[in-house]
Amino acid sequence: MICILVSSNISNAQAQDLAALKELYKRPLEIPFPSNAVYTPQRATLGKMLFFDPRLSGAKNMNCVSCHNPSFGYEVPVETAVGSANVALKRQAPTVLNAAWVTTMFWDGRAATLEEQAEGPITAPVEMNGKFEDIIGILEEIPEYAEWFAAAFPTKGITKSTILTAIATYERTVVSGWAPFDRWVEGQDRAISQSAIRGFKLFNGKAKCDKCHTGWNFTDNKFHDVGLFGDDLGRGALEPDNSKMQFAFKTPGLRNLSYRAPFMHDGSLPDLDAVMAHYNSGGMERPSRSEHVHPLELNNEELEDLKAFMLSLTAEQTQTPMPTLPN
Repeated sequence: MICILVSSNISNAQAQDLAALKELYKRPLEIPFPSNAVYTPQRATLGKMLFFDPRLSGAKNMNCVSCHNPSFGYEVPVETAVGSANVALKRQAPTVLNAAWVTTMFWDGRAATLEEQAEGPITAPVEMNGKFEDIIGILEEIPEYAEWFAAAFPTKGITKSTILTAIATYERTVVSGWAPFDRWVEGQDRAISQSAIRGFKLFNGKAKCDKCHTGWNFTDNKFHDVGLFGDDLGRGALEPDNSKMQFAFKTPGLRNLSYRAPFMHDGSLPDLDAVMAHYNSGGMERPSRSEHVHPLELNNEELEDLKAFMLSLTAEQTQTPMPTLPN
């Protein structure tokens, strides 16, 4: 009788611990929009047009989708995106997915807002190589765009600020769909496999993934050196006196990973197996390496369970129709 009671108590305690863990990853039901860039359907629709419009680039040959393709988790399936001069960029294009919950932009966090981020690639010579004075002139000559800007920004019209606000508004609506993991969190016990459940426990335990990949979007929005080989200082270039920021990059969210390979800031790891092998080995040991990154000694079964969990974060792929662009 005593043994039965002890076993029951352990089971209840484990169930309570699992329920508490699940609560940490519950999805929000509303998108946070800043007070100075409130959502309207007109702004979001206009922003999507601009996101897909190559006329924002200097040679009219690139758009935001060139680096943030909806079919590939709003990234591109190559190590790094290719810019306007047909030259590979230094870093992989971060996903736009769930950007409304991301607090600083770019891998090194150099932009504080989505509006500021949107300006960077549009004007960077190696990326879209656009100039806002030219872009504004082009858009002003298109009657339908003039109508859309008048509807979205009645007192402002077509300006650099309204272009960036429209794009950022659309980007904030790009939210990953409900994945099997979300359904499991909400109480559908068979939504994910037993292997994935074991992987979830590993993620929050022995594997230490939760030390950086926190919350429903699985990112702490902070910067860490994860021991990846290379000479890119990341955040360290912006904080040269901060020893822990050397080789540190922003923690990426983990939603829809199935569509987003290759991985890491430089696209150097081709798939999830390579990512897990890197963390299992601990990567490159150096003073700036995060205290949470070290050899984990996960066995093959544990790695498979961890992978099953991470794959459960991918929602069913949906079609993102290209908007009809004004002419």
